[in-house]
Amino acid sequence: MTAILYVIVPFVLASAVVLLAGIRLARYGDVIAVRTGLGRTWMGLVVMAAVTSLPELVTGASAIAIVDVPDIAAGDAIGSCMFNLLILAMLDFRSPAPLSASIHQGHVLAAGFGMVQLGLAALAMAAGASGPVIGWIGVQSVAFLGVFGFAARLIFKYERGRVSELAEEIAGEAEKRMSLRGAVVRYVAAAAFLVLAAAYLPAAAEALALATGLGQSFVGSLFVAASTSLPEVVVSVAAARLGALDMAAANLFGSNIFNVAVLGVDDVLYTRGSLLAQVSGVHLVSLLVAMVMTAVAVIGLTYRAQKKRFRLSWDSVFIAGLYAVGVWLIWKLQ
Repeated sequence: MTAILYVIVPFVLASAVVLLAGIRLARYGDVIAVRTGLGRTWMGLVVMAAVTSLPELVTGASAIAIVDVPDIAAGDAIGSCMFNLLILAMLDFRSPAPLSASIHQGHVLAAGFGMVQLGLAALAMAAGASGPVIGWIGVQSVAFLGVFGFAARLIFKYERGRVSELAEEIAGEAEKRMSLRGAVVRYVAAAAFLVLAAAYLPAAAEALALATGLGQSFVGSLFVAASTSLPEVVVSVAAARLGALDMAAANLFGSNIFNVAVLGVDDVLYTRGSLLAQVSGVHLVSLLVAMVMTAVAVIGLTYRAQKKRFRLSWDSVFIAGLYAVGVWLIWKLQ
């Protein structure tokens, strides 16, 4: 028992630092965005999603380049996509009306790009070693980064006016109390703490996997993914409390597009071949579950049910159920 505590406590502490630093990054990023004139456009949606997904980026890079635990890197990026969709169900639980009917239908655009990213990753895993490569980098990784760039541009153009209002709503109070210089200094300090904690997470996760016998794929997909997704939870709940449900949903759908792009960065760092051809096949389950969860969210956004019988609307029940099934399958199949 004592030995397990020795590995659990460092993991929890690193996760706590990621959470606190992620909250500060999001807050100071809002101020910088508004002060520089970016907050009323692109940064309100795409860049905020990237900021709250920074833990996944740093954790993945550390897992590949330093600790050499590729399954934790893949599990973190893909498992975070599942967890972000679960956060939608959490927000629906807090909302008196169905979340899918309370947010803008235009989120289908970002959700669609997320499904494209997940589908490309699933195809790469299914192809395995037969998949095309450029040097040691899988062609799908180039596609991940390309789709992310294209999605960012298209979403920016589509959401330009609406994001302007949302970003101002979130950042308005902080903007009045903090200078641009102060926000930049605090942003850099928070980023430094986040990078250090997120870089340590893979080593802590590897120790946790060995001590508990749960396996790297499971620990990465569940525990590390949940830890690096904590900033999304806090930012989304804070936005929801301000009544900006659309900003919360945009952050989550945008983060999923970014998370799969992180797999492309991890693949570049992984010099022993295409990353998705080398990791455990259990991650294909995570990809497929995340795709189905996204599809249910799209159906909910399209159908837009006006009532919910209990605290969760029907689409949130399915999303939460799919997450539970996905975790169970990962545990059984790893």
